[in-house]
Amino acid sequence: MKVFRKIIEINEELCNGCGQCVPSCAEGAIKVIDGKAKLVKEIYCDGLGACIGECPTGALNITEREAEDFDEKAVEEYLKTIEKQPLEFKKTSACPSSMMQSFEVSGGYNQNLKAVSELSHWPVQIKLVPPKAPFLKGADLLIASDCTTIASPNFHRDFLKGRVVLIGCPKFDDSYEYIRRFTDIFKTSGIKSITALVMEVPCCQGFPAMIQQAMERASKNIPMETIVINARGEILSREKYGPDFTTA
Repeated sequence: MKVFRKIIEINEELCNGCGQCVPSCAEGAIKVIDGKAKLVKEIYCDGLGACIGECPTGALNITEREAEDFDEKAVEEYLKTIEKQPLEFKKTSACPSSMMQSFEVSGGYNQNLKAVSELSHWPVQIKLVPPKAPFLKGADLLIASDCTTIASPNFHRDFLKGRVVLIGCPKFDDSYEYIRRFTDIFKTSGIKSITALVMEVPCCQGFPAMIQQAMERASKNIPMETIVINARGEILSREKYGPDFTTA
């Protein structure tokens, strides 16, 4: 039934798809689709505007218009559906990127004085790594936006060494899937520490919020450091949270 009420309005021209609004909406009414924040359904938006303060571009506003009435029961069912969506890792012989592997890491340089990879496992894409992957057990975890691997000239030496890495794009991928996957990882893998490596652009800033929300859902307080770099790979800021941040 349609009623005249307050509801979120999203200006797609201003929206940069950063996804910072997604974790702040407890009802799951907002989702990033094709690089833009979208209202999933009118009945999921309570019109309170908790998401507005998280938007760096001013793309979100509360408007009063005729819309489907907020349905709390529908929200409850929708959130249950989100939580139950399968995250199991499916092996396939058709795609090498989905086959789990672990590597012995020697680090440093080889006999020809060429830098050796610090990567200890495969896959690395967040969406492809199962929450119970053996290489996640007791790991110091590096969660990096994929652009940082290109921007940083010494990514392996400065950030990857001694860590298990997961990479993804908080702008173009499903924020809720990331939160669910991180939650399952934190619940089951005994992660020792988290380093979030992001670019200075607004669309990357949703990553730390997703990680922190996943920790809350998993009832974990894992030491975490957020590192922000620019397009030249220079570190702009470092911020630590939680217990004393120590890595192996």
